[in-house]
Amino acid sequence: MGDETRRMALTTERIYNGMPARELGTEGWRKPWSGTNGGNCVEAMKLADGRVALRQSTDPDGPALIYTPHEIETFIRGAKRGEADFLLA
Repeated sequence: MGDETRRMALTTERIYNGMPARELGTEGWRKPWSGTNGGNCVEAMKLADGRVALRQSTDPDGPALIYTPHEIETFIRGAKRGEADFLLA
């Protein structure tokens, strides 16, 4: 079973915050903000229902954090406005 088929087979109820990222498959993960850190970063995957899964690239079998479209949009817009700059200090 391919990764996309596996993701489609997972019902909305079975995709949950903290689930093992490997259950979402290996294809479709992207490093949207990878820098010069040797590839160690956060990876993101957009799910079929619009939610976004995030995982740590150095632990691809670890937990996936699942965010609703509204949650991820709010975070990204806030980060663009500098509201997350306190994390950089």
